[in-house]
Amino acid sequence: MFHVYLLQSLKNKSLYVGYTSDSERRLKEHNGNESGYTKKYSPWELVYCEGYKSEKDARGREQKLKLHAQGLRRLKERLRESLTV
Repeated sequence: MFHVYLLQSLKNKSLYVGYTSDSERRLKEHNGNESGYTKKYSPWELVYCEGYKSEKDARGREQKLKLHAQGLRRLKERLRESLTV
């Protein structure tokens, strides 16, 4: 199973979208400063996660959220109560 996830920085409230086959390990890596972009905004909390059987589907969804502002905007609208401002 592959997951597309949305993290929110507890430091400055910025968002990060990624995909992985191991959500727990990946969150530990982000919070352990083992990831390039995310290390300066650590700590992170998991806000949202979607599951996919296919890695290709998960990677495609991640790219749509990262590259198409409307997709991320709509997701943020759905999660407005979960995202801290």
